[in-house]
Amino acid sequence: MGKNILITGGSSGIGAACAKGAVAAGHRVALAARSVDKLEQLAGELGSENAIAIECDVTDPQAQEQMFAAAKDHYGSLDAVFANAGLGATAVGTENGMVENFREMIMVNNFAVTLTAKFAIPHLKASKGHLVLTGSQGGHVALAGSVYSATKWFIRGYAKNLANELVPHGIRVTSIDPGMVETPFFDNPQPQALRPEDIANAFLYAVDAPPHARIAEIEINPMVGAHNA
Repeated sequence: MGKNILITGGSSGIGAACAKGAVAAGHRVALAARSVDKLEQLAGELGSENAIAIECDVTDPQAQEQMFAAAKDHYGSLDAVFANAGLGATAVGTENGMVENFREMIMVNNFAVTLTAKFAIPHLKASKGHLVLTGSQGGHVALAGSVYSATKWFIRGYAKNLANELVPHGIRVTSIDPGMVETPFFDNPQPQALRPEDIANAFLYAVDAPPHARIAEIEINPMVGAHNA
Protein backbone atom coordinates (compact mmCIF):
# COMPACT_ATOMS: atom_id res chain seq x y z
CA MET A 1 0.00 0.00 0.00
CA GLY A 2 1.39 3.41 -0.95
CA LYS A 3 2.39 6.03 1.58
CA ASN A 4 1.39 9.68 1.88
CA ILE A 5 4.58 11.75 1.77
CA LEU A 6 5.04 15.48 2.35
CA ILE A 7 8.12 16.99 0.67
CA THR A 8 9.35 20.54 1.28
CA GLY A 9 11.47 22.12 -1.41
CA GLY A 10 9.43 20.01 -3.79
CA SER A 11 9.39 22.22 -6.87
CA SER A 12 12.77 21.31 -8.38
CA GLY A 13 16.04 19.44 -7.91
CA ILE A 14 16.15 16.75 -5.25
CA GLY A 15 12.60 17.38 -4.04
CA ALA A 16 11.10 17.04 -7.52
CA ALA A 17 13.14 13.92 -8.27
CA CYS A 18 12.04 12.33 -4.98
CA ALA A 19 8.42 13.18 -5.77
CA LYS A 20 8.65 11.56 -9.21
CA GLY A 21 10.37 8.50 -7.77
CA ALA A 22 7.85 8.20 -4.95
CA VAL A 23 4.86 8.34 -7.30
CA ALA A 24 6.50 5.81 -9.63
CA ALA A 25 6.88 3.53 -6.60
CA GLY A 26 3.17 3.80 -5.77
CA HIS A 27 3.21 6.55 -3.18
CA ARG A 28 1.32 9.87 -3.06
CA VAL A 29 2.98 13.21 -2.46
CA ALA A 30 2.17 16.66 -1.10
CA LEU A 31 4.68 19.08 -2.61
CA ALA A 32 5.50 22.33 -0.82
CA ALA A 33 7.62 25.30 -1.91
CA ARG A 34 7.39 29.01 -2.59
CA SER A 35 7.46 28.49 -6.38
CA VAL A 36 3.78 27.68 -6.76
CA ASP A 37 3.85 27.70 -10.59
CA LYS A 38 6.57 25.05 -10.68
CA LEU A 39 4.77 23.05 -7.98
CA GLU A 40 1.49 23.05 -9.86
CA GLN A 41 3.19 22.06 -13.10
CA LEU A 42 4.92 19.12 -11.41
CA ALA A 43 1.77 18.06 -9.57
CA GLY A 44 -0.08 18.15 -12.89
CA GLU A 45 2.54 15.91 -14.47
CA LEU A 46 2.26 13.44 -11.61
CA GLY A 47 -1.55 13.38 -11.71
CA SER A 48 -4.17 14.79 -9.35
CA GLU A 49 -4.65 11.37 -7.75
CA ASN A 50 -0.94 11.23 -6.85
CA ALA A 51 0.14 14.77 -5.99
CA ILE A 52 -0.98 18.11 -4.61
CA ALA A 53 0.84 21.45 -4.60
CA ILE A 54 0.99 23.62 -1.47
CA GLU A 55 2.53 27.08 -1.55
CA CYS A 56 4.63 27.55 1.58
CA ASP A 57 7.41 29.73 2.93
CA VAL A 58 9.04 27.21 5.24
CA THR A 59 10.52 29.94 7.45
CA ASP A 60 6.98 31.02 8.44
CA PRO A 61 5.56 28.90 11.29
CA GLN A 62 1.95 29.69 10.40
CA ALA A 63 2.55 28.77 6.76
CA GLN A 64 4.03 25.43 7.85
CA GLU A 65 1.07 24.69 10.10
CA GLN A 66 -1.24 25.43 7.18
CA MET A 67 0.90 23.23 4.93
CA PHE A 68 0.49 20.25 7.24
CA ALA A 69 -3.23 20.90 7.63
CA ALA A 70 -3.70 21.01 3.85
CA ALA A 71 -1.76 17.76 3.35
CA LYS A 72 -3.71 15.97 6.09
CA ASP A 73 -7.04 17.31 4.83
CA HIS A 74 -6.26 15.97 1.36
CA TYR A 75 -4.77 12.57 2.23
CA GLY A 76 -6.18 11.90 5.69
CA SER A 77 -2.79 11.03 7.19
CA LEU A 78 0.94 11.42 6.62
CA ASP A 79 3.32 8.47 6.61
CA ALA A 80 6.55 10.31 5.81
CA VAL A 81 7.79 13.89 5.87
CA PHE A 82 10.89 14.97 3.95
CA ALA A 83 12.40 18.23 5.25
CA ASN A 84 14.28 18.92 2.04
CA ALA A 85 14.08 22.70 1.50
CA GLY A 86 17.54 24.23 1.55
CA LEU A 87 19.62 27.20 0.46
CA GLY A 88 23.27 27.46 -0.59
CA ALA A 89 26.05 29.99 -0.10
CA THR A 90 26.59 32.90 -2.48
CA ALA A 91 30.31 33.21 -1.66
CA VAL A 92 33.10 31.05 -0.26
CA GLY A 93 33.96 31.32 3.43
CA THR A 94 32.88 33.63 6.22
CA GLU A 95 34.96 36.74 5.45
CA ASN A 96 33.75 36.88 1.85
CA GLY A 97 30.19 35.87 2.66
CA MET A 98 27.16 38.11 2.63
CA VAL A 99 25.40 38.75 5.94
CA GLU A 100 21.93 38.40 4.42
CA ASN A 101 22.92 35.07 2.84
CA PHE A 102 24.05 33.85 6.28
CA ARG A 103 20.64 34.80 7.68
CA GLU A 104 18.74 33.11 4.85
CA MET A 105 20.78 29.90 5.03
CA ILE A 106 20.29 29.57 8.78
CA MET A 107 16.59 30.35 8.54
CA VAL A 108 15.91 27.90 5.70
CA ASN A 109 18.48 25.18 6.40
CA ASN A 110 18.05 25.11 10.18
CA PHE A 111 15.14 27.06 11.66
CA ALA A 112 12.68 25.91 9.00
CA VAL A 113 13.74 22.29 9.49
CA THR A 114 13.02 22.51 13.22
CA LEU A 115 9.56 23.83 12.34
CA THR A 116 8.94 21.00 9.88
CA ALA A 117 10.02 18.45 12.46
CA LYS A 118 7.89 19.99 15.21
CA PHE A 119 4.71 20.12 13.15
CA ALA A 120 5.36 16.69 11.60
CA ILE A 121 5.69 14.84 14.90
CA PRO A 122 1.99 14.56 15.84
CA HIS A 123 1.16 13.23 12.36
CA LEU A 124 4.05 10.75 12.40
CA LYS A 125 3.22 9.55 15.90
CA ALA A 126 -0.24 8.65 14.62
CA SER A 127 1.11 6.77 11.60
CA LYS A 128 4.33 5.40 13.15
CA GLY A 129 5.89 7.22 10.25
CA HIS A 130 9.21 8.46 8.97
CA LEU A 131 11.00 11.82 9.14
CA VAL A 132 13.74 12.39 6.55
CA LEU A 133 16.14 15.36 6.51
CA THR A 134 18.41 16.53 3.71
CA GLY A 135 21.91 16.91 5.05
CA SER A 136 25.14 17.14 3.07
CA GLN A 137 28.63 15.76 2.83
CA GLY A 138 29.44 19.28 4.04
CA GLY A 139 28.18 18.09 7.43
CA HIS A 140 30.94 15.44 7.54
CA VAL A 141 33.97 17.56 6.67
CA ALA A 142 35.38 20.85 8.01
CA LEU A 143 35.18 23.20 5.03
CA ALA A 144 37.17 26.37 5.65
CA GLY A 145 34.90 29.09 6.98
CA SER A 146 31.78 27.62 5.39
CA VAL A 147 28.57 28.80 7.02
CA TYR A 148 26.65 26.51 4.64
CA SER A 149 28.67 23.53 5.86
CA ALA A 150 27.94 24.54 9.46
CA THR A 151 24.20 24.52 8.73
CA LYS A 152 24.56 20.94 7.51
CA TRP A 153 26.55 19.90 10.57
CA PHE A 154 23.47 21.11 12.45
CA ILE A 155 21.25 18.84 10.34
CA ARG A 156 23.44 15.82 10.95
CA GLY A 157 23.40 16.36 14.71
CA TYR A 158 19.74 17.30 14.79
CA ALA A 159 18.78 14.08 13.00
CA LYS A 160 20.51 12.10 15.73
CA ASN A 161 18.84 14.17 18.44
CA LEU A 162 15.45 13.66 16.79
CA ALA A 163 16.04 9.93 16.59
CA ASN A 164 16.68 9.82 20.34
CA GLU A 165 13.39 11.64 20.87
CA LEU A 166 11.22 9.93 18.29
CA VAL A 167 12.33 6.33 17.82
CA PRO A 168 10.72 5.38 21.17
CA HIS A 169 7.44 6.61 19.64
CA GLY A 170 7.85 4.39 16.59
CA ILE A 171 9.00 7.19 14.27
CA ARG A 172 12.01 6.48 12.06
CA VAL A 173 14.48 9.31 11.39
CA THR A 174 16.94 9.39 8.48
CA SER A 175 19.47 11.98 7.33
CA ILE A 176 20.43 11.77 3.64
CA ASP A 177 23.84 13.40 3.18
CA PRO A 178 24.81 13.80 -0.47
CA GLY A 179 27.95 15.19 -2.01
CA MET A 180 27.70 17.50 -4.98
CA VAL A 181 24.42 17.11 -6.85
CA GLU A 182 23.66 18.56 -10.29
CA THR A 183 20.70 20.81 -9.46
CA PRO A 184 19.70 24.50 -9.86
CA PHE A 185 21.63 24.92 -6.59
CA PHE A 186 24.69 25.50 -8.83
CA ASP A 187 25.07 28.23 -11.46
CA ASN A 188 27.25 26.15 -13.79
CA PRO A 189 26.95 22.54 -15.06
CA GLN A 190 28.60 19.94 -12.81
CA PRO A 191 29.05 16.86 -15.04
CA GLN A 192 30.99 14.94 -12.37
CA ALA A 193 28.23 15.41 -9.80
CA LEU A 194 25.47 13.12 -8.62
CA ARG A 195 22.05 13.45 -10.24
CA PRO A 196 18.86 14.23 -8.31
CA GLU A 197 17.61 10.76 -9.24
CA ASP A 198 20.50 9.27 -7.25
CA ILE A 199 19.22 11.01 -4.15
CA ALA A 200 15.67 9.92 -4.96
CA ASN A 201 16.87 6.31 -5.02
CA ALA A 202 18.44 6.77 -1.58
CA PHE A 203 15.28 8.44 -0.29
CA LEU A 204 13.08 5.57 -1.48
CA TYR A 205 15.51 3.00 -0.09
CA ALA A 206 15.05 4.56 3.36
CA VAL A 207 11.30 5.15 3.11
CA ASP A 208 10.56 1.68 1.72
CA ALA A 209 12.74 -0.18 4.24
CA PRO A 210 10.78 -2.74 6.28
CA PRO A 211 9.17 -1.34 9.45
CA HIS A 212 11.62 -3.10 11.75
CA ALA A 213 14.64 -1.44 10.06
CA ARG A 214 15.75 2.14 10.66
CA ILE A 215 18.35 3.70 8.36
CA ALA A 216 19.86 6.50 10.42
CA GLU A 217 22.11 8.10 7.82
CA ILE A 218 22.91 7.69 4.14
CA GLU A 219 26.10 9.19 2.70
CA ILE A 220 26.05 9.29 -1.08
CA ASN A 221 28.91 10.85 -3.02
CA PRO A 222 30.07 11.15 -6.62
CA MET A 223 32.99 8.95 -7.57
CA VAL A 224 35.05 12.10 -8.22
CA GLY A 225 34.63 15.78 -7.42
CA ALA A 226 33.97 18.11 -4.54
CA HIS A 227 32.71 17.14 -1.10
CA ASN A 228 30.11 19.83 -0.72
CA ALA A 229 26.46 19.49 -1.74
